[in-house]
Amino acid sequence: MPIAELPTTPWRAGAFERHAGQLLFGRMYEDPAIELAHVAPHSRVFSIASAGCTAIALAAAGHHVTALDINPAQVEYAAARAQGAPAQTGAAERLLANGRRLLPLVAWGESKRRAFLELADPAAQLDYWDRTLETPAWRTALDLLLSPALLRLFYRGTFLGALPPRFEAVIRTRLRRCWGTHANCTNPFAWRLLLGGAPGDDAPTTVPRIDFICADAAEWLECRPPRSFDAFALSNIADGASPAYIARLLAAVHRAAAPGAIAVSRTFAEPASEADAALAARDRSPLWGGISVRRIGKD
Repeated sequence: MPIAELPTTPWRAGAFERHAGQLLFGRMYEDPAIELAHVAPHSRVFSIASAGCTAIALAAAGHHVTALDINPAQVEYAAARAQGAPAQTGAAERLLANGRRLLPLVAWGESKRRAFLELADPAAQLDYWDRTLETPAWRTALDLLLSPALLRLFYRGTFLGALPPRFEAVIRTRLRRCWGTHANCTNPFAWRLLLGGAPGDDAPTTVPRIDFICADAAEWLECRPPRSFDAFALSNIADGASPAYIARLLAAVHRAAAPGAIAVSRTFAEPASEADAALAARDRSPLWGGISVRRIGKD
């Protein structure tokens, strides 16, 4: 009798069409301050590698980090960044750069965007946004760029399924939430989104040793001894995944969790609770719908 294949992650093929096995992310669009605020000092942390930003921030704070990704290009790149290599441009950054080239067509010149990003008062930012940037032309352009028909040209269907309905309206709401919560002048995610780079982005980073692994997260964690990790930084690994794979991953995380361990995860989908929505609002990146911090290790 044949043995049924175990469910696997859709990240194996990559989030973007025609980019499997290539560098997808040159930067991570998630604020490591969330993880740093919740992970206990000197923890053993399992982290999704991606572009290395979260793993590097955790290692710099004194945690022992194991960073894993199924994409060998991401693992090689994140490992190099941890040793001081400069950031590179991935598929995500190229898509964002193409979108920024269209901004002058809706009267969003660089001078307007820079003036907005130099603001420090959220109330003033919302006023500038409402009076200067949130125009009918901008809304029409965003509706087109984030329409399902156009997104299908770039993103795999499994990941599009994780997006909430009327994603263009949802993103506008999340952007406004960000401008009304965080000071633009010190928000690197706002600078990268609107101008392509933030002050200090070119500064090299070298951190204590991070163990980099190229593997599937669920498969690798299933082979770890119990109580191996005190925290899990899972990024948005569940977005686009099947219920069967999510169940497999969660079982592996619980198996490898030490007593009192926590798991931090993000999603593009709408939040599952008010607590998840509140954490998403604390993230300086305006993209996330929900951020979950759950205690998973049995005491």
